Amino acid sequence: MKKILFLTLLFSFCAFAVPAEEKTPEDKRKPAEKAIAPNLSLPPVRDAIEKDPHPYRDIAFFLRALAIVRENYVDRDKVSDEKLLKAALRGMLQELDPFSMYETPEQLKAIREDTTGRFAGIGLTLSQRGNVVRVVSVVDGAPAQKAGVLPGDQLIEVGGEPVAKMRFRDCVAKLKGVPGTQVKIKVYRGSADAYREFTLTRAFVRIPSLRGAKVIGGEFGYVRITNFSATTAQDLDKVLADFAAKKVKGVVIDLRNNPGGLLKAAVEVSSRFLKKGELVVYTEGQSERARQRFYAVDAVKYLDIPLVLLVNGNSASAAEIFAGCLQDHNRAVLLGSRTFGKGSVQTVIPLSDKGAMRLTTGKYHTPSRRVIHEKGIMPDIVVPMTPAAEALLALRLNTEPGEVLSKNGRNIKDIQLERALELLKGVDLFMKNRNGGE
Repeated sequence: MKKILFLTLLFSFCAFAVPAEEKTPEDKRKPAEKAIAPNLSLPPVRDAIEKDPHPYRDIAFFLRALAIVRENYVDRDKVSDEKLLKAALRGMLQELDPFSMYETPEQLKAIREDTTGRFAGIGLTLSQRGNVVRVVSVVDGAPAQKAGVLPGDQLIEVGGEPVAKMRFRDCVAKLKGVPGTQVKIKVYRGSADAYREFTLTRAFVRIPSLRGAKVIGGEFGYVRITNFSATTAQDLDKVLADFAAKKVKGVVIDLRNNPGGLLKAAVEVSSRFLKKGELVVYTEGQSERARQRFYAVDAVKYLDIPLVLLVNGNSASAAEIFAGCLQDHNRAVLLGSRTFGKGSVQTVIPLSDKGAMRLTTGKYHTPSRRVIHEKGIMPDIVVPMTPAAEALLALRLNTEPGEVLSKNGRNIKDIQLERALELLKGVDLFMKNRNGGE
């Protein structure tokens, strides 16, 4: 009897699933619809299936709810097979975590544009935790940066619509558009306990990988990695070669407000400071494919130069992989505040509609087995900043290091960078004393 019930259920499920995956002619879809669209009171067989302790009984529960919606929802045009199944897929993935989602073909195209380093938008990197969407970083020179949007701002409205009622992906999509068009946003700035409204003109946004490379005080190199892109390692090679030619005594690499980027770039950048074959990061997940290890590759090596990495609560993803790796190998001192804690692996799985399912399949671990996701990386030296100081930091990061920046008649200091330089001076003094004052 159980076998008969299972086959009945399986037949019903397959009959419903086919129209969602294939463009079946309408006359072939109707019999399938009738087979799984009963009245509100289910036939005894269906009731028996739902009560039976079979592992597939939850599918019958879902099909019943689906049939009720299709037969009774007021707007008939909203309850096609395709719309309901895609809505169910979106809901299922969103319940898992903020990073798992269904992406339409149009959304996939937008993501590909983002990774090329040039897209039409306003220049914000956003993150979502619960129902709160915050600005992680603002692209240098982008419309949002010029208007005064700051990292840490909470996004309240986009185009007059409450962000709390949007899917995260829809929120991001609303910010993008045709260059020259405008979008209005409203943010809440905690440091000032005030709301701010901006009217921004969309533009093609160029995302520089490095910024502010400079020798400070004739002794120490400084460079900020704004994101990890396909060219970051090669761009960094040029900067490090210049520092080496100028015989700097140490280097500060600024990862603050770095939202991450490509895993490959994080591995390549780490490889500049590690011996070939040393572990950079590894992933753990359910499937064998989700369990991978990534090692330092061949590159021009800088194994002895003292390093300080600056991190904060907006350092995320690839930035955390790089920072956690060098910290575990005792290759750099981390200074600042705990990082964001985004260390999960998303696998893009193509679907038949040319969209894709972005599914979290693993989590990143540092070489010493620390989990990055939702924990972040704690720096070796904690130098906290108040929310007001964090807001001013965004202004500081958009100026040349060492340049005097004033606001309301007061100089804005970068206390974390100052501490990093003090630390490098201490290391240099220690090395001189150990080598007999040479």
